[in-house]
Amino acid sequence: MLLTTALAVSLNAAPTSAIADAAAAKDIATVKKLLKEGGDVNAAQGDGMTALHWAAINGDASLASMLLYAGANVGAKTRICGYTPLHLAAQVGNASVIAPLIAAGAPVAAATTTGATALMQASHAGSTEAVRMLIENGADANVKELANGQTALMFAAAADRVDVVKMLLARGADVAVTSRVEDFSALTMTNDADQNGVPRPAPAQGPGPIIPGVTRGFNYNELIGKHGGLAALHFAARQGAMSTVEVLIKGGANINQRGAGDQTTPVLVAAINGHFDVVNYLLDNGADPRPASEGGVTPLYAVINVQWQPRSFYPQPRAYLQQKTSYLDLMAKLLDKGADPNARTNRNTWFTQYNFDLLRTDDSGASPFWRAAYASDIAAMKLLVARGADPDIPTMKPAGGRDFQGGTRSGDANAAPARPALPVGGPGTPPLVAAAGAGYSEGFAGNAHRFAPTGMMAAVKYLVEEVGVDVNAEDEDGSTAVHNAASRGDNEMILYLVSKGADVTRVNRRGQTTVDMANGPVQ
Repeated sequence: MLLTTALAVSLNAAPTSAIADAAAAKDIATVKKLLKEGGDVNAAQGDGMTALHWAAINGDASLASMLLYAGANVGAKTRICGYTPLHLAAQVGNASVIAPLIAAGAPVAAATTTGATALMQASHAGSTEAVRMLIENGADANVKELANGQTALMFAAAADRVDVVKMLLARGADVAVTSRVEDFSALTMTNDADQNGVPRPAPAQGPGPIIPGVTRGFNYNELIGKHGGLAALHFAARQGAMSTVEVLIKGGANINQRGAGDQTTPVLVAAINGHFDVVNYLLDNGADPRPASEGGVTPLYAVINVQWQPRSFYPQPRAYLQQKTSYLDLMAKLLDKGADPNARTNRNTWFTQYNFDLLRTDDSGASPFWRAAYASDIAAMKLLVARGADPDIPTMKPAGGRDFQGGTRSGDANAAPARPALPVGGPGTPPLVAAAGAGYSEGFAGNAHRFAPTGMMAAVKYLVEEVGVDVNAEDEDGSTAVHNAASRGDNEMILYLVSKGADVTRVNRRGQTTVDMANGPVQ
């Protein structure tokens, strides 16, 4: 009986958030009634939202003023993420609420648990009036948040808030400062050490240099390598924010600034994301098309790569379909500006495959011509050959087979090689073998692989008849174009290749004949 009574008293005495609840529902009449009855203006809901928080996020300046007059705590923080009312007013860009909050002493420099300030949120929201108010009351335009080391200028640039970008630059925002760099390869090393019970290395030691395809295949984090280290111009270029790109360049941004992470330039990050119009603008304004990322990807490679990006299990950005600049015109312009048609990647391009390696190809060492051949893109191949591309450059043989996540392919682990293996880093897949259907013999590449509507057959004919490639060229496994055609059941291509001298008796290094491939791609 005593326990029941005590429980009842405890429940009855529990604080309520009636005023916050009414403010959340925009029920101003009830808020006024509860305040007159002596209700607690600072009573918070379960997540820490008070009535003043709700007035801020709802943009109700009159309610905010009423609550402040009634004694609302202007610096109250939510339980989750530590948002103050000023953060929420800035988040929706409401200057009319920000004004009374600042007048009541709101801490302008207060940060959330991730280090985000009201200025960052107002910048992302695009409110120049809110940004002006915050800066004039002491907000620092160059402070960085904690999660990614981004500044207010980066928030504005990524959201294409042109007027805010102009204001921040005029108020002293540093256009050259970069976001935090995170080394994913070091993260992998640390995680592996933790799982295996090995002492973690001291942070100063780092993971050591990554040598593509030496002792084993890369896992995914190692393929990514270093992430971040981007300036505001990188963010604007990544998002295709043309107007912001223009403003940043006029404001002194280095058009060729390399990211402190993977050495990506603004023109490269724009190309990777399919923003061809931004790439075109950057080239017109002096961008150098030659620098490659840490993984060896150049803007020229990125353009042909994104044009034929694979089908995916889930939606992906499709900006390349919305550009005024065609990919072929852009490739020609990149070459005109000095792009190397034979530049090669040095590891598998981690951002190409959205769907867990259905393609079953590794583009380590790939050239732009190889990528065009893999996409059966005759127009791109002709353009590249005319500008000096070598049509015989293959990919490089990676360590661990074609499984870019560090494993080996089906059948590799237990099968004795029928022929001596090629060394890691040696010749991989030649363009002809890629064009005939690289990866199809490994599984279900056909569900993801995208290629030009003219088809594989036309591309193979072009390579054999016009370019003059070796019809019996082999990949690192010893498979030829006939092997790949057989694995796809492409009788027309098989007959064509045979008519041009292809050897159907070739046995690859896994002991598979062309007939084996015709019996079924996955052995």
